[in-house]
Amino acid sequence: MSYRSTGLIVVLACIGCAAISNSLAIGQEDPAIAAVRKAAEGLVVAFNAGKAEEVASTFLANGELIDEAGTVYQGQQEVKDLVTAFFEKFPGTRVENEIESVRMVGPVSIVEGARVTIAKDGSSARTPFISVLAKTDQGWRIASLRDFPDQTLPSPGEFLKPLEWLVGDWVNEGADAHVKLGYRWSEDKNFILGDILVTKNGQVVMKSSQRIGWDPLEGKARSWIFDSDGGFSEATWTQVEERWVVRSSAVMPEGITGSAMVTVTPQENGRFIMAGSNRIIGDVLEDDYEITVVKQPPAAAQ
Repeated sequence: MSYRSTGLIVVLACIGCAAISNSLAIGQEDPAIAAVRKAAEGLVVAFNAGKAEEVASTFLANGELIDEAGTVYQGQQEVKDLVTAFFEKFPGTRVENEIESVRMVGPVSIVEGARVTIAKDGSSARTPFISVLAKTDQGWRIASLRDFPDQTLPSPGEFLKPLEWLVGDWVNEGADAHVKLGYRWSEDKNFILGDILVTKNGQVVMKSSQRIGWDPLEGKARSWIFDSDGGFSEATWTQVEERWVVRSSAVMPEGITGSAMVTVTPQENGRFIMAGSNRIIGDVLEDDYEITVVKQPPAAAQ
Protein backbone atom coordinates (compact mmCIF):
# COMPACT_ATOMS: atom_id res chain seq x y z
CA MET A 1 0.00 0.00 0.00
CA SER A 2 1.60 3.28 -1.06
CA TYR A 3 0.18 6.30 0.72
CA ARG A 4 3.18 8.59 0.30
CA SER A 5 2.85 8.63 -3.48
CA THR A 6 -0.51 10.35 -3.19
CA GLY A 7 0.48 12.84 -0.51
CA LEU A 8 -2.66 11.86 1.36
CA ILE A 9 -1.07 9.97 4.21
CA VAL A 10 -0.76 13.28 6.01
CA VAL A 11 -4.46 13.31 6.70
CA LEU A 12 -4.09 10.39 9.07
CA ALA A 13 -2.03 12.60 11.35
CA CYS A 14 -5.14 14.12 12.84
CA ILE A 15 -5.82 10.80 14.50
CA GLY A 16 -2.28 10.03 15.61
CA CYS A 17 -1.66 13.43 17.10
CA ALA A 18 -4.22 12.93 19.83
CA ALA A 19 -4.73 9.17 20.12
CA ILE A 20 -3.53 7.67 23.38
CA SER A 21 -3.24 3.90 23.62
CA ASN A 22 -5.84 2.20 25.79
CA SER A 23 -3.08 -0.10 27.01
CA LEU A 24 -1.80 2.67 29.33
CA ALA A 25 -3.10 2.57 32.85
CA ILE A 26 -5.46 5.43 33.60
CA GLY A 27 -5.98 5.04 37.31
CA GLN A 28 -3.31 7.54 38.39
CA GLU A 29 -2.79 9.67 35.32
CA ASP A 30 -3.17 13.42 35.18
CA PRO A 31 -6.77 14.50 34.54
CA ALA A 32 -5.68 16.57 31.54
CA ILE A 33 -4.01 13.53 29.95
CA ALA A 34 -7.15 11.51 30.67
CA ALA A 35 -9.17 14.17 28.84
CA VAL A 36 -6.86 13.92 25.82
CA ARG A 37 -7.30 10.14 25.88
CA LYS A 38 -11.07 10.39 26.06
CA ALA A 39 -11.19 12.81 23.13
CA ALA A 40 -8.86 10.59 21.15
CA GLU A 41 -11.17 7.59 21.43
CA GLY A 42 -13.87 9.51 19.59
CA LEU A 43 -11.39 10.67 16.94
CA VAL A 44 -10.34 7.13 16.09
CA VAL A 45 -13.96 6.11 15.75
CA ALA A 46 -14.67 9.08 13.47
CA PHE A 47 -11.75 8.29 11.17
CA ASN A 48 -12.45 4.57 10.98
CA ALA A 49 -16.08 5.43 10.20
CA GLY A 50 -14.95 7.60 7.28
CA LYS A 51 -16.25 10.91 8.66
CA ALA A 52 -13.96 13.49 7.07
CA GLU A 53 -15.64 16.57 8.55
CA GLU A 54 -15.44 15.23 12.08
CA VAL A 55 -11.79 14.34 11.60
CA ALA A 56 -11.00 17.84 10.29
CA SER A 57 -12.77 19.43 13.26
CA THR A 58 -10.14 17.96 15.58
CA PHE A 59 -7.75 20.71 14.38
CA LEU A 60 -7.78 24.30 15.51
CA ALA A 61 -9.24 26.59 12.86
CA ASN A 62 -5.68 27.57 11.85
CA GLY A 63 -3.96 24.37 12.96
CA GLU A 64 -1.09 23.07 10.84
CA LEU A 65 -0.16 19.65 9.56
CA ILE A 66 3.35 19.00 8.18
CA ASP A 67 3.97 15.84 6.18
CA GLU A 68 7.19 13.81 5.87
CA ALA A 69 8.38 15.95 2.95
CA GLY A 70 7.89 19.19 4.89
CA THR A 71 4.71 20.27 3.07
CA VAL A 72 2.48 22.39 5.32
CA TYR A 73 -1.32 22.05 5.29
CA GLN A 74 -3.03 24.91 7.06
CA GLY A 75 -6.50 24.94 8.57
CA GLN A 76 -9.52 22.67 8.79
CA GLN A 77 -10.65 23.04 5.18
CA GLU A 78 -7.37 21.76 3.73
CA VAL A 79 -7.43 18.86 6.15
CA LYS A 80 -11.02 18.04 5.24
CA ASP A 81 -10.19 18.11 1.52
CA LEU A 82 -7.27 15.75 2.05
CA VAL A 83 -9.30 13.39 4.22
CA THR A 84 -12.14 13.28 1.72
CA ALA A 85 -9.77 12.49 -1.16
CA PHE A 86 -8.03 9.85 0.94
CA PHE A 87 -11.30 8.10 1.81
CA GLU A 88 -12.27 8.05 -1.86
CA LYS A 89 -8.94 6.53 -2.91
CA PHE A 90 -8.47 4.16 0.04
CA PRO A 91 -11.91 3.17 1.34
CA GLY A 92 -11.99 0.94 4.37
CA THR A 93 -8.61 2.03 5.74
CA ARG A 94 -8.36 1.94 9.53
CA VAL A 95 -5.77 3.17 12.02
CA GLU A 96 -4.02 1.91 15.11
CA ASN A 97 -1.67 3.92 17.32
CA GLU A 98 1.55 3.31 19.19
CA ILE A 99 1.89 6.13 21.72
CA GLU A 100 5.35 6.50 23.28
CA SER A 101 4.79 9.56 25.51
CA VAL A 102 2.27 12.22 26.46
CA ARG A 103 3.57 15.36 28.18
CA MET A 104 1.79 18.39 29.55
CA VAL A 105 3.84 21.56 28.90
CA GLY A 106 2.00 24.58 30.24
CA PRO A 107 -1.35 24.88 28.48
CA VAL A 108 -0.51 22.36 25.73
CA SER A 109 -0.03 18.62 25.43
CA ILE A 110 2.81 17.06 23.40
CA VAL A 111 2.24 13.56 22.05
CA GLU A 112 4.97 11.41 20.50
CA GLY A 113 4.48 8.04 18.88
CA ALA A 114 3.76 6.25 15.65
CA ARG A 115 0.60 5.60 13.67
CA VAL A 116 -0.09 2.38 11.79
CA THR A 117 -2.53 2.61 8.86
CA ILE A 118 -4.03 -0.66 7.68
CA ALA A 119 -5.65 -1.10 4.26
CA LYS A 120 -8.51 -3.44 3.40
CA ASP A 121 -6.05 -5.94 1.93
CA GLY A 122 -4.13 -6.08 5.20
CA SER A 123 -1.07 -4.13 4.03
CA SER A 124 0.12 -1.43 6.39
CA ALA A 125 2.34 1.65 6.77
CA ARG A 126 3.94 3.05 9.91
CA THR A 127 4.48 6.80 10.43
CA PRO A 128 6.20 8.34 13.49
CA PHE A 129 4.83 11.74 14.58
CA ILE A 130 5.02 14.56 17.12
CA SER A 131 1.92 16.61 17.81
CA VAL A 132 0.95 19.60 19.92
CA LEU A 133 -2.60 19.89 21.27
CA ALA A 134 -4.20 22.96 22.81
CA LYS A 135 -7.18 23.02 25.13
CA THR A 136 -10.19 25.04 23.97
CA ASP A 137 -13.76 25.53 25.13
CA GLN A 138 -14.68 22.63 22.84
CA GLY A 139 -11.98 20.34 24.22
CA TRP A 140 -8.51 19.40 23.01
CA ARG A 141 -7.66 20.44 19.43
CA ILE A 142 -4.59 19.98 17.25
CA ALA A 143 -2.40 23.08 16.98
CA SER A 144 0.50 21.47 15.10
CA LEU A 145 1.46 18.01 13.95
CA ARG A 146 4.51 16.73 12.07
CA ASP A 147 5.07 13.33 10.46
CA PHE A 148 8.53 11.81 10.04
CA PRO A 149 9.88 9.08 7.76
CA ASP A 150 9.77 5.67 9.40
CA GLN A 151 13.33 4.54 10.09
CA THR A 152 12.21 1.06 11.16
CA LEU A 153 13.39 -1.52 8.63
CA PRO A 154 10.76 -3.98 7.43
CA SER A 155 11.21 -7.55 8.60
CA PRO A 156 12.48 -10.14 6.09
CA GLY A 157 8.97 -11.54 5.94
CA GLU A 158 7.54 -8.16 4.96
CA PHE A 159 9.94 -8.06 2.00
CA LEU A 160 8.51 -11.44 0.92
CA LYS A 161 4.90 -10.25 0.92
CA PRO A 162 4.81 -10.00 -2.91
CA LEU A 163 5.36 -13.79 -2.96
CA GLU A 164 2.65 -14.57 -0.40
CA TRP A 165 0.32 -15.70 -3.19
CA LEU A 166 2.42 -18.90 -3.31
CA VAL A 167 1.17 -20.03 0.11
CA GLY A 168 -1.17 -23.00 -0.28
CA ASP A 169 -1.25 -26.38 -2.04
CA TRP A 170 -0.70 -26.71 -5.79
CA VAL A 171 -0.67 -29.44 -8.43
CA ASN A 172 0.49 -29.34 -12.05
CA GLU A 173 -1.81 -30.05 -15.00
CA GLY A 174 0.76 -31.95 -17.07
CA ALA A 175 0.38 -35.64 -17.94
CA ASP A 176 4.07 -36.57 -18.06
CA ALA A 177 4.64 -36.46 -14.29
CA HIS A 178 2.56 -35.46 -11.29
CA VAL A 179 3.98 -32.58 -9.23
CA LYS A 180 2.52 -31.47 -5.90
CA LEU A 181 3.73 -28.31 -4.20
CA GLY A 182 2.84 -27.04 -0.75
CA TYR A 183 3.92 -23.64 0.57
CA ARG A 184 3.53 -22.15 4.04
CA TRP A 185 5.03 -19.38 6.18
CA SER A 186 7.70 -20.40 8.66
CA GLU A 187 6.81 -20.04 12.33
CA ASP A 188 8.76 -16.77 12.57
CA LYS A 189 7.09 -15.44 9.38
CA ASN A 190 10.48 -14.64 7.83
CA PHE A 191 10.62 -17.49 5.30
CA ILE A 192 8.27 -19.24 2.92
CA LEU A 193 8.75 -23.00 3.15
CA GLY A 194 7.91 -25.39 0.33
CA ASP A 195 7.54 -29.15 -0.06
CA ILE A 196 7.73 -30.61 -3.57
CA LEU A 197 6.69 -34.16 -4.49
CA VAL A 198 7.20 -35.55 -8.00
CA THR A 199 5.60 -38.88 -8.94
CA LYS A 200 5.33 -40.81 -12.21
CA ASN A 201 3.11 -43.82 -12.81
CA GLY A 202 2.36 -43.86 -9.11
CA GLN A 203 6.03 -44.00 -8.11
CA VAL A 204 7.88 -41.30 -6.22
CA VAL A 205 10.54 -39.77 -8.44
CA MET A 206 11.75 -36.95 -6.16
CA LYS A 207 11.02 -35.27 -2.86
CA SER A 208 12.40 -31.78 -2.30
CA SER A 209 12.25 -29.12 0.37
CA GLN A 210 12.49 -25.42 -0.46
CA ARG A 211 13.13 -22.31 1.61
CA ILE A 212 12.53 -18.81 0.23
CA GLY A 213 14.09 -15.91 2.13
CA TRP A 214 15.14 -12.29 1.69
CA ASP A 215 18.72 -11.44 0.75
CA PRO A 216 19.44 -7.91 2.09
CA LEU A 217 22.74 -7.68 0.21
CA GLU A 218 21.18 -8.34 -3.19
CA GLY A 219 17.86 -6.73 -2.32
CA LYS A 220 16.07 -9.77 -3.77
CA ALA A 221 14.31 -12.93 -2.70
CA ARG A 222 16.57 -15.99 -2.68
CA SER A 223 15.64 -19.67 -2.48
CA TRP A 224 17.32 -22.96 -1.71
CA ILE A 225 16.11 -26.43 -2.70
CA PHE A 226 17.39 -29.71 -1.25
CA ASP A 227 16.48 -32.90 -3.13
CA SER A 228 15.99 -36.36 -1.67
CA ASP A 229 18.72 -37.76 -3.95
CA GLY A 230 21.35 -35.43 -2.46
CA GLY A 231 21.26 -32.68 -5.07
CA PHE A 232 20.67 -29.04 -4.21
CA SER A 233 20.16 -25.70 -5.91
CA GLU A 234 20.11 -21.98 -5.19
CA ALA A 235 18.22 -19.21 -6.99
CA THR A 236 17.50 -15.50 -6.99
CA TRP A 237 13.99 -14.15 -7.66
CA THR A 238 13.47 -10.90 -9.56
CA GLN A 239 10.01 -9.43 -10.10
CA VAL A 240 9.52 -8.10 -13.63
CA GLU A 241 6.06 -6.53 -13.92
CA GLU A 242 3.64 -9.39 -13.15
CA ARG A 243 6.22 -12.16 -13.56
CA TRP A 244 9.01 -13.58 -11.46
CA VAL A 245 12.30 -14.45 -13.14
CA VAL A 246 14.14 -17.14 -11.17
CA ARG A 247 17.81 -17.71 -12.03
CA SER A 248 19.10 -20.90 -10.49
CA SER A 249 22.26 -22.94 -10.24
CA ALA A 250 22.34 -26.57 -9.13
CA VAL A 251 24.69 -29.36 -8.08
CA MET A 252 23.68 -32.95 -8.91
CA PRO A 253 24.50 -35.87 -6.56
CA GLU A 254 27.26 -37.04 -8.93
CA GLY A 255 28.91 -33.62 -8.92
CA ILE A 256 27.59 -32.33 -12.24
CA THR A 257 26.49 -28.69 -12.19
CA GLY A 258 23.54 -27.10 -13.89
CA SER A 259 21.81 -23.78 -14.39
CA ALA A 260 18.46 -22.54 -15.64
CA MET A 261 16.16 -19.56 -15.92
CA VAL A 262 12.57 -20.16 -14.80
CA THR A 263 9.78 -17.66 -15.35
CA VAL A 264 6.84 -17.87 -12.93
CA THR A 265 3.71 -16.00 -14.03
CA PRO A 266 0.69 -15.86 -11.66
CA GLN A 267 -2.74 -16.08 -13.29
CA GLU A 268 -6.07 -14.68 -12.04
CA ASN A 269 -7.83 -18.06 -11.99
CA GLY A 270 -5.83 -19.71 -9.22
CA ARG A 271 -3.04 -20.86 -11.50
CA PHE A 272 0.50 -19.97 -12.36
CA ILE A 273 2.60 -20.81 -15.38
CA MET A 274 6.16 -22.05 -14.89
CA ALA A 275 8.42 -21.91 -17.93
CA GLY A 276 12.03 -23.11 -17.97
CA SER A 277 14.66 -22.03 -20.48
CA ASN A 278 18.45 -21.87 -20.88
CA ARG A 279 18.65 -25.16 -19.01
CA ILE A 280 22.19 -26.50 -19.00
CA ILE A 281 23.21 -29.69 -17.20
CA GLY A 282 26.90 -30.34 -17.46
CA ASP A 283 27.65 -29.60 -21.11
CA VAL A 284 24.15 -30.46 -22.38
CA LEU A 285 21.50 -27.90 -23.30
CA GLU A 286 18.15 -29.32 -22.20
CA ASP A 287 14.77 -28.63 -23.84
CA ASP A 288 12.62 -25.75 -22.67
CA TYR A 289 9.42 -26.58 -20.83
CA GLU A 290 6.20 -24.95 -19.71
CA ILE A 291 3.71 -26.29 -17.18
CA THR A 292 0.53 -24.91 -15.65
CA VAL A 293 0.14 -25.29 -11.89
CA VAL A 294 -3.30 -25.15 -10.23
CA LYS A 295 -4.09 -24.19 -6.66
CA GLN A 296 -6.05 -26.78 -4.72
CA PRO A 297 -8.93 -25.73 -2.46
CA PRO A 298 -8.41 -26.14 1.30
CA ALA A 299 -9.29 -29.57 2.62
CA ALA A 300 -12.76 -29.81 4.16
CA ALA A 301 -12.87 -29.75 7.94
CA GLN A 302 -13.40 -33.18 9.50
